Amino acid sequence: MAHPLRGAACVSGVGESRVGKVPGSTALSLMEEACVAALEDAGLEKSRIDGVLTGRSMVALLHRVAVILSERLGISPDYFGTLEAGGATSVQLLLEAHAAVAAGQAKHVLCVTGDNLLTGLTRDMAVQTMAENAHPEFEVPFGTFPPAAYALVARAHMEEYGTTREQLADVAVSARAWAKMNPTAQVRDPLSRDQVLSAKPIAEPFGLFDCALVSDGAGAFIVSAPEEAKNLRKKPVYVLGSGEGATHEYITRAPSLTSFASVRSGKKAFEMAGIFPSDIDVAEIYDCFTITPLVVAEDLGFCKKGEGGAFLAAGRTAPGGEFPLNTHGGLLSHAHPGKPGGIFHVTEAIRQLRGEAGERQVKGAELALVHGVGGMMSAHSTAILGVSK
Repeated sequence: MAHPLRGAACVSGVGESRVGKVPGSTALSLMEEACVAALEDAGLEKSRIDGVLTGRSMVALLHRVAVILSERLGISPDYFGTLEAGGATSVQLLLEAHAAVAAGQAKHVLCVTGDNLLTGLTRDMAVQTMAENAHPEFEVPFGTFPPAAYALVARAHMEEYGTTREQLADVAVSARAWAKMNPTAQVRDPLSRDQVLSAKPIAEPFGLFDCALVSDGAGAFIVSAPEEAKNLRKKPVYVLGSGEGATHEYITRAPSLTSFASVRSGKKAFEMAGIFPSDIDVAEIYDCFTITPLVVAEDLGFCKKGEGGAFLAAGRTAPGGEFPLNTHGGLLSHAHPGKPGGIFHVTEAIRQLRGEAGERQVKGAELALVHGVGGMMSAHSTAILGVSK
């Protein structure tokens, strides 16, 4: 018997703002730009939006962002909220909207998140903001910040399973290969394995290209009741499965450095969808550092634990490879405006399933997985999307 939430909501529209360096932008202006694009994509009047969900900004310390943005757009929602799960927020927005629509709380939920991380903060301010993710007493005094925390994960995986620096580099090379085919990507210059390996050191074993970009940008999508989406502009993409999980907040409290709550979130999503990892045609997995999609791919069941390095290496995830991963270029090459970065994994999955990805289109894509990671491998959200119920 099918899960009652399987296919109970669909994505009817997507949109993005400009990404990269957008002078004069603010978190709110970028979010508004993405929302207008999503409404246009769906062919939906804003008066029909009865739900608004947003993420928070790292630059502008705004409260009740969903209410502020609704006022700015001229929307008066009956259902609204501002969520915070770091890089998992964007997928969490999808899961929350899916549940709300399924429960009859809203018919069309506008989900949006964005920030002007590149132009809104100085380098020192950005480092300080990132450092706030670490424990103030037991981590910050020792210099812990995201690159160092994720480097611990990478080093643990290398020590336990023999994962190599070259295999990590191939994740970055693959992301850039996809970005080269994406006209909206922030960085599209060629990138080789040798360039990744010889780049400026950041936190051993990471060099500059193992780390996500810093960007301005926003994305939005609309989650609708299926019966309400029938006559809209674009074909609906259904939410077939979803799951979340968290095991810790601070990296020094992580039960393991090589396996995380993505095991649980993925298990729940696949069970709800009634499919297996081998059924997925395209994967959009949060890639704040090159180690992240490697470990998550293992936890989600795409390969066995310890085999992620070989699974993602040697062009397997690049254009033409058998495991299309982060087909927009990911956080490593498309854009990473901080916590909202995962929103582009969602919008890219929708475009792939609609057949609208142009040169980077994965032929015959019918099922996509999107996964978000928040904090120091702390919060995990997984969604499975499909072209039919």
